[in-house]
Amino acid sequence: MSYTEWKIPYGQSEAAEGLAAAGYAPLLAAVLAARGMDTPEKAERFLRCSPDALGDPFLISDMSLAVERTRRAIAEREHVAVYGDYDVDGITSTCMMSDWLRRRGVECEVYIPGRLDEGYGVNCRAIDTLAALGVTLIITVDCGITAAAETDYAASLGIDMVITDHHECKSALPRAAAVVDPKRADSGYPFRELAGVGVAFKLLSALEGGGEALLRDYADLIALGTVADVMPLEGENRYITSRGMEKLQRDPRPGLRALLKEAGVSGKRLSAISIGYSLAPRINAAGRLGQAEKALRLLLETSPERAAEEAAELCGLNRDRQALETGIWEQAQTMLGDAKPDGPIVLAGEGWHQGIIGIVASRLAEKYGVPTVMITLDGAEGKGSCRSFGGFNLFDALSFCAAELDAFGGHALAAGLTLKRERLGQFRQKLAEYYAAHPPCGDMSLDIELHIDRPEMLTLSSVESLDRLEPCGTSNPPPTACLTGAVLVSATPLGTGKHTRLKLAKFNHSYECVWFSRSVDALGAVPGDRVDAAFVPQVNEYRSRRSVQLNMIALRRHDPKPLSAVFEGHVPDCGAPAPTRRDLAVVWRSLRSLGGEARGSFAAVAEQLVPGMWDVEVGVCLLILRELQLVYFRFEGSGVTVQARRNPPKVDLNNSKILASMKGGA
Repeated sequence: MSYTEWKIPYGQSEAAEGLAAAGYAPLLAAVLAARGMDTPEKAERFLRCSPDALGDPFLISDMSLAVERTRRAIAEREHVAVYGDYDVDGITSTCMMSDWLRRRGVECEVYIPGRLDEGYGVNCRAIDTLAALGVTLIITVDCGITAAAETDYAASLGIDMVITDHHECKSALPRAAAVVDPKRADSGYPFRELAGVGVAFKLLSALEGGGEALLRDYADLIALGTVADVMPLEGENRYITSRGMEKLQRDPRPGLRALLKEAGVSGKRLSAISIGYSLAPRINAAGRLGQAEKALRLLLETSPERAAEEAAELCGLNRDRQALETGIWEQAQTMLGDAKPDGPIVLAGEGWHQGIIGIVASRLAEKYGVPTVMITLDGAEGKGSCRSFGGFNLFDALSFCAAELDAFGGHALAAGLTLKRERLGQFRQKLAEYYAAHPPCGDMSLDIELHIDRPEMLTLSSVESLDRLEPCGTSNPPPTACLTGAVLVSATPLGTGKHTRLKLAKFNHSYECVWFSRSVDALGAVPGDRVDAAFVPQVNEYRSRRSVQLNMIALRRHDPKPLSAVFEGHVPDCGAPAPTRRDLAVVWRSLRSLGGEARGSFAAVAEQLVPGMWDVEVGVCLLILRELQLVYFRFEGSGVTVQARRNPPKVDLNNSKILASMKGGA
């Protein structure tokens, strides 16, 4: 992705300096301060992940009714069904709920609808199947909140429903025995962002009178479902996910232990993101290919030997999914050709796998920076998956195109549709028309959290300190940092050339970097260039050796123009903070230590004087020192010579108009 703007927070905050003084590593201190944990007390509360985060489940509307109906089913040995969903959140929810019921002697059916022939949510055909088995209570997990007609149909067959869900509610709720959803308008629960597995956990917590014992048994499942469903890792989610990561690291259930081994991450330090990349896609693959029962069987397996076989089978399904994805991706690339789309992408293909086209739509939207619709054609019918980009509202766009569609649903960022093959051209035209009238915001800015302005921020121990931020994910992401004015030393292909290994130099140090899915030819810079680099700092483990690795996000050639403008007397409006007395003293002493003179390009002078300070900040300090008649500038072509006054007078910083203006004074 090409970013039109980089938003870089130059300068070190007082809060970060205070946290560093309290003993936090420089990098962790800067992250905590940037995220509002600006005192040691706030920082420690956030990092501690206290069980106090667990809320009272009875604050969720209808929880008492759900507990009462479930307890009656257990006491009277009713035939119960757990009705789930085919994604990771739904599968982990189904596994946990059914296992808990069976441990209490309940005859329990499990039903997960087929993605390809039934689709998402509760359907009447499934209810008929369960009724024929003698089921009298259905407990839904990760679905059901919109199943009003289906709930009434179940009631007509003598089946009660207890609905547990986390999706948005409509104004009219299903007339179920209980509807447990923290997003209900009348819910008093303080944390609305639980995953489906989190809501199921709250029901079991209410049944058991507490959640800690459940976490000992099921924290790995709850964490996996929460991470895979991209829920915000804050509040209660942060605590239960941290407990789940501990269990996955130390004592995972046999199925997940086998899957970790099969995925090649067994024995390695786990993070929430590595869980999301290693476990979630393999479990999701089963649901995408219409075989969710294989993932469910693995998670419920108690035999290590059978778990190993089932994990291998699941990884095989994931390889099948990857092959299907690659095939559709290559066809899409051929269809698009070399031209860059200037409007929505709408592609259709014969027999494309319905469970895969959404992944390809996401990749195309990301690559080309436009909304994308991928449609699989079968006879006269077409089914599509849509993905947004740049804030474009897909739901509104599809509403505009409704006359060309048989049906559609979803939200602003992702949606699905069905249409007749013969309407494909009209749909493409209408979508392009809406896009032209309602273009996306176009703000392709890169929000950088940290500007690395000194080498101690990227030492191994400092980067290791970021482990305390785990679990990282939505609402608590790994920090995005940047180096400005670094030198690109080398760039070499990795593997088949799809990825690149880079080396950057800054502060008289070199830094190893890796950029996944970016070839050397697509870097936009060559060795020897001075560049700005955006990345996530991480610890790389290889053959028991730990080292700092910068996982690249973006790269651009360094623009020296703001710095040259400073030397020419213009204070830049680009985020340069007002220098402190200490900053000015550091620059002055550094110039004196160099014999009172520094010369070269603008960037070279700044690097000579204070390698750890942002070059524009050095330039502003020199500009103030010149204003106070402590230094002189002499310009020579594209370079400058800065000379210290030999017998400087005593000066009062309050006399600097530049400093006063930067601080907001007159």
